[in-house]
Amino acid sequence: MVEGTRRFRVAAAYSDVRAALDYLKTHSVDIILLDIEMPGIDGLTALPDVISAGRGAKVLIVSSAAEQGAAVTVQALALGAADTLVKPGIGAFGGRFAEVLEERLSRLLETHAHPAPPEPAAAVHPAPVPVTPQHHGAVHLPDDFELVAIGASTGGIHALSQLLRAIPAKFQVPILVTQHLPVSFMSYFATQLAVLGGRPCDVAADRMRIRPGRIIVAPGDAHMRVVRTSDGSAIRLTHEKATSGCMPSVDPMFESVAQVFGARALGVVLSGMGRDGCEGARDLIDAGARVLAQDQASSVVWGMPGAVANAGRASAILPPDEIGRLIARRGGAA
Repeated sequence: MVEGTRRFRVAAAYSDVRAALDYLKTHSVDIILLDIEMPGIDGLTALPDVISAGRGAKVLIVSSAAEQGAAVTVQALALGAADTLVKPGIGAFGGRFAEVLEERLSRLLETHAHPAPPEPAAAVHPAPVPVTPQHHGAVHLPDDFELVAIGASTGGIHALSQLLRAIPAKFQVPILVTQHLPVSFMSYFATQLAVLGGRPCDVAADRMRIRPGRIIVAPGDAHMRVVRTSDGSAIRLTHEKATSGCMPSVDPMFESVAQVFGARALGVVLSGMGRDGCEGARDLIDAGARVLAQDQASSVVWGMPGAVANAGRASAILPPDEIGRLIARRGGAA
């Protein structure tokens, strides 16, 4: 089916994970199709190693167990899979499935179609800030920040769960979340965050009001921006190409939050591949806001938070649960 698309070709195919990992040591690919039930190491157990070996390749889980909302699907996305697709039963591999497979592969490839431009050769970033008790103690967040904006990608669901569990339900500051996930998963993702966060969570809609005590997540097919209203703030959804090539992108969210809330905002960048959120973090810092980045040890992929840290735009580098406790303490909910 892959060969039949004429747009994609199969570089290699293996029935066990170890052989695939050996191949990836010396070869580069754009997309990896990974089953769950296989001889030896199962797909979920192998997923972190496959992501690492892929060096930027998107992993699409194709399994009969990967139904929307199923435990396997949630776990796969939490571990860093880019998307999931239900594999039909034996004898049902024709027709519509081939079309859906090609559409999913194309969508994964398009996320790389507009990569960030290379940085000037003269640009030198400071080394990552070491995560030490002294660094933790030096963190200062204003007691009156009015909005928390969180960006995440690969491995971000797990990090978000740790962060939100550390924030008491009485915390009233609104939380915005841009997480790179397939469109079809967003409704379930919002339901999951509502349970984890102990507060209502909505998938963003255009002109939705930002209200205290709630979480709003970006839809999978639009950027989530913030605009001023006569009596507060609201969401506007846009579809322009982001510098990172991501849809949705963290950068437009951070940029607009900086414009509307300035120093009264808090940005958070969690585990994720690439640099999405790094340019927006600069806007937040320039506006006087603070930006917290997840530490390398707890990240599935230290791309996004690492980019922020290496650019000198992280006010602190912490594990997700410590970020949550710090937010709750400064927000008066601890």
